Amino acid sequence: MKDLNLNAEQNSAATAPSGYNLIIASAGTGKTSTIVGRIAHLLNNGISPKEILLLTFTNKASNEMIERVSKMFGEKTAKQIESGTFHAVAYRYLKEHFKISLKQPRELKTLFKSIAERRIYTDRSSTNPYSPQYLYDIHSLYLNSQKKQTFQEWLGEKSPDQSIYLPIYEDIFDEFANLKKEYGYADYNDLLIMYKEEMEKIPSPYAEILCDEYQDTNPLQDSLINAINAKSLFCVGDYDQSIYAFNGADISIISNFTQKYPNAKVFTLKKNYRSSHYILDLANRVIQKNERIYEKSLEVVKTGNYSLPKLLSFDELFLQYQGIAKRIATSNYNFEDIAIIFRNNSSADGCEASLREMGIPSKRKGGISFFDTKEISLALDICSLLYNPKDMMAHIHTLSYGSGIGNSIAKDIYDALNNLGEGNAKKGLLLPNKSIKPYALRVKNTQLGLFDDFFALQSSARFDDFLPQDFASHPLLSHPKLTKDGAVFLGKFFALYVQTHKITSPYSLIKNIADSDFFKSIAEILCKDRSKNKDGSFDENRRREAMEKIMRKLILLADLAKHYEDIGRFLNAMILGSGEASEGSGVNLLSIHASKGLEFRDVYIIDLMDGRFPNRKLMSKGGSIEEERRLFYVATTRAKENLFLSYAKKDAIKNIDYEPSIFLYEAGMIESKNKS
Repeated sequence: MKDLNLNAEQNSAATAPSGYNLIIASAGTGKTSTIVGRIAHLLNNGISPKEILLLTFTNKASNEMIERVSKMFGEKTAKQIESGTFHAVAYRYLKEHFKISLKQPRELKTLFKSIAERRIYTDRSSTNPYSPQYLYDIHSLYLNSQKKQTFQEWLGEKSPDQSIYLPIYEDIFDEFANLKKEYGYADYNDLLIMYKEEMEKIPSPYAEILCDEYQDTNPLQDSLINAINAKSLFCVGDYDQSIYAFNGADISIISNFTQKYPNAKVFTLKKNYRSSHYILDLANRVIQKNERIYEKSLEVVKTGNYSLPKLLSFDELFLQYQGIAKRIATSNYNFEDIAIIFRNNSSADGCEASLREMGIPSKRKGGISFFDTKEISLALDICSLLYNPKDMMAHIHTLSYGSGIGNSIAKDIYDALNNLGEGNAKKGLLLPNKSIKPYALRVKNTQLGLFDDFFALQSSARFDDFLPQDFASHPLLSHPKLTKDGAVFLGKFFALYVQTHKITSPYSLIKNIADSDFFKSIAEILCKDRSKNKDGSFDENRRREAMEKIMRKLILLADLAKHYEDIGRFLNAMILGSGEASEGSGVNLLSIHASKGLEFRDVYIIDLMDGRFPNRKLMSKGGSIEEERRLFYVATTRAKENLFLSYAKKDAIKNIDYEPSIFLYEAGMIESKNKS
């Protein structure tokens, strides 16, 4: 093992006798080197590479490990090791032995829906049956989390009021399973179930299974490991970094390892090579509040004169984001080695906008970029079509939101505006030449035969009772597929255009767009979509929250616009800058889940206020303070040298006063106020 430069603890684990071995590998303790060392030990001791199974959380992780093995044993040997995620390994085996076609969940949901919607629920109780979408999703949860119950037993316990529909549900799933079998279709759950069934039929093909990120396995994956039944297990994980409960991960799998395997050996990697002792001390102070499943105490290997973790306190939420951006701007460090880590995706919007304002590039992972959200894209598209009437895509993107319009009719409308304005869409809307036909007659499509419809123009006055007077009977309204709702939508677009087409200030333009009936009508559509429950109903509180978030984003955009006098320059800065950010350079904006496994010189953990982090709302929906504390531990241990913990005292827009996060008290950054 000298080639790998393993320390004594890593070497002890890597060379352990065959059997049931659990390696507790805390953040920064070199788990990858230990796993590679274990594979080297197996190969050196005569184990065939074909008898080694390496299971990882991502295919990227397995590729990295196999690449390191190939440098020691050659590519031919390394490539014979079966490696990848649970799903990748299962798919390779099934593809080799069966005719199987892997389908995305959205594709199979369409098939499932077509079966479920034919059912008639005659004997209805006071509770409605599940929608096909929700039934599909809850069955997937059952498959990943159930132990030895049937779906009927499991759902009967979870939702007794649905028991009356269980025979129909079972019949739907039977027909669905038969159809999938007939066509060879499989989804991700099917891969694991089918692979498990095949492994139970044969002697184990593997001498040892190595399982990385063992704390993130779910019961279905654990049952697959049982089915393969290798004589030796080498499971590597850290219970303090188990943060995927929402995805079915079960921390009891790692915590019960020694009960499940009475002869198991537990190894602990204690030497941390990543973080300064100040950062590690802080992380440990907080995580110690969780139950210690296996004893461990980390030792710092890194030496040097490092700074204490710093608490950043701000009077207001947006001042926090601006303050962090200014601090980064003056840090003189490589932007690529700086990360801002957030618990909630909305927290990143203000940071991204503030960094943009300072001219600092950023890339975002673990959520949609502020500039890629539908509402910000829409606002910038409206700015663009007002500034440049020849921007066809801005017109199409904007107009396609109209009821019954879509991209195809939006393109017709843009072409009509150009026709009516003799090459100028703005003139075509405001001062149309009514002697020109807005829509060209379509050539009949012979491939569609009798089903092709003629493009017969309709009366442009048929919607006049519902429209602003100055838009009534506009030639645009003669499109034959335009509905009343679509016409009303175009009337609001016209009203916004009249109101804003002479504005030259980017700030005033954004404010006017945000306040317009046109923008608000589209925002309502987005909010309705974002507040839809899995069973098809709507959550009014979520709809209201979604609208607040949209309007907040527009306030942030307007704030950015203050710094520009010219709309063209503003659009260049926003749109071109957004494109560069998405290509991936600059400060890293990461959700905690997206930050897992990464490390940075400087880390800023933002919005450490009670309610936001820990996220009390998610805790009330089945989460726990222990899970939130593990998230905090993962976030802090991404930092190598400098750690900044940041919070704000108030949200001025929502008029909310904040208390600091409990984790700031537990970390000793704020004196205790008897928090518990």
